[in-house]
Amino acid sequence: MSDARLPTGLWVDAHLRQMTLACVPYYVAQKGAYASGTVLLKINLLNGLCRVLSQIRGINGELGWMKALKDEQVAESDADAYIRRAINRDPDLWV
Repeated sequence: MSDARLPTGLWVDAHLRQMTLACVPYYVAQKGAYASGTVLLKINLLNGLCRVLSQIRGINGELGWMKALKDEQVAESDADAYIRRAINRDPDLWV
């Protein structure tokens, strides 16, 4: 059985293109596995706090997002520490 999902790298490239067209700044901190890496978002709130979201798949394969950390907003240093640990666990992770 083949998987009809888009490769993660293509999915990321498409979303980055949309952000570029909308003049939304972004930075890719870690490129993961092109075919099947998971995506982790760090959203900087520009006040010393960040949100960290982890990509998930629903029961029917639909994409969604969940809080990666217990708190909705965390200090940037806490977000960075979590991201470092996540990359150590999964080097195929996109950040």
